[in-house]
Amino acid sequence: MSDNQSKIPQATAKRLPLYYRFIKNLHASGKQRVSSAELSDAVKVDSATIRRDFSYFGALGKKGYGYNVNYLLSFFRKTLDQDETTKVALIGVGNLGTAFLNYNFSKNNNTKIDLAFDVDESKIGTMIGGVPVYHLDHLEEQLPEDVTVAILTIPASVAQTVTDRLVNKGVKGILNFTPARINVPDTLRVHHIDLAVELQSLVYFLKHYPSE
Repeated sequence: MSDNQSKIPQATAKRLPLYYRFIKNLHASGKQRVSSAELSDAVKVDSATIRRDFSYFGALGKKGYGYNVNYLLSFFRKTLDQDETTKVALIGVGNLGTAFLNYNFSKNNNTKIDLAFDVDESKIGTMIGGVPVYHLDHLEEQLPEDVTVAILTIPASVAQTVTDRLVNKGVKGILNFTPARINVPDTLRVHHIDLAVELQSLVYFLKHYPSE
């Protein structure tokens, strides 16, 4: 995200990819403008939040007119660096890792898993979902400098060790699917996604906050 967008709140920044996907589809269908109500229905975010989000980057809709689709599209492309492909490394080609390789963010053209690492000799040297799999022992030699993001789908017991190696290689972001809470320097961003915790949370809310 560019410096002039650095004051956008993190909650807003997380919603930008949702907005972008919908705006891109609108543009492809030839639509010139969109109201906050239409956006709200599509992305399931309330209109007031959308108007506040859009105000951060100068997209001020006009009553009875809505937002200019072309303006929004150009903003999102610039802000989300859609013209640049972010190369990703996947560490751990188990069931979840293999699913990622086969999917490879096909709906998100600016993010691509370039290579993967594992210790299973039956997978080393193969291609899964068109992605080459290397031995984890060769991480330092095989991981290119332009790969800035890593996905961890490995046992929690080795998460910190592998993370330390990624830090030394200059990786800037980690999507951590292990239960381990890894320690990283301030220069690196980690998003933790614990599927078991998310599932437990969902079940809790279903039980205690049933829909009316």
